[in-house]
Amino acid sequence: MKKHFYFSRFAVFSKKVCSILGILALLAIHRPAAAQGTEDEKFSLNVLLNSDIFFGFYPSFQGKYKINEKLDFSFYGILWSGGTGSGWGNWTEFGVGVNLPVSDNLYILPQIGLLSGSLTSGLGTPVLGEGIVPNLTLGYSSEKLESELYGGYYLGFDHGNPNTNNYLHYWINGGIKLSKLISAGVHLEHLRFMGGKNHPGNASFDFYNAVGPYVKIGKPNGGVFARFIGGWDLRSTKQVEKSEYSQPSFFKLSLGYVF
Repeated sequence: MKKHFYFSRFAVFSKKVCSILGILALLAIHRPAAAQGTEDEKFSLNVLLNSDIFFGFYPSFQGKYKINEKLDFSFYGILWSGGTGSGWGNWTEFGVGVNLPVSDNLYILPQIGLLSGSLTSGLGTPVLGEGIVPNLTLGYSSEKLESELYGGYYLGFDHGNPNTNNYLHYWINGGIKLSKLISAGVHLEHLRFMGGKNHPGNASFDFYNAVGPYVKIGKPNGGVFARFIGGWDLRSTKQVEKSEYSQPSFFKLSLGYVF
């Protein structure tokens, strides 16, 4: 009976996800007259190779297809399994959403991701659809300035394990374009455990909360770039003890290419 209950919950969830994917797919296929350019010009894909002190090595991608001048269909994926995620059931994140170009300098990107693996569902057997990740990205870029804000909430589903695990991950950065080749600024990033099923009310703690400088070097006309972020831990001694994860510094290296 219990297994049937969990299967039914997952079936309902899967149906909802399929409905969302279907609607977004229809939007992507639809081609209003207002959309300009060839099919190839409407499609773009950014690929990132990332490595940081917490997650290890994890490739990711972000793609979009222009529906019209005010709306893009978007999709993304993170192969967390390349690093720490290999111990979390080959942890994988894949999602879809829409990109809203507010102006030539600003965009808003709401998306929802599907998690597969074993981390948020309680470190049991890896499963498809172990959780979801509603997330939002805001990006700004002008001739002299650049900035990005990202926030995602990792919500685990009950697949019959004793616990589920939820996480909040966000960062914000801003910098100055020193030349067509180099930009630099400040980056703040925070990963927090938020509790879940069968966790006490005061279970939340920070895995890391770091701030520091970044430098980005990219091809002047776009296409490829490298970015290095360094930082120092802002957590209190009490937070470090509660997390059982002591790391006084933070660093991340990314290599990106735009197709």
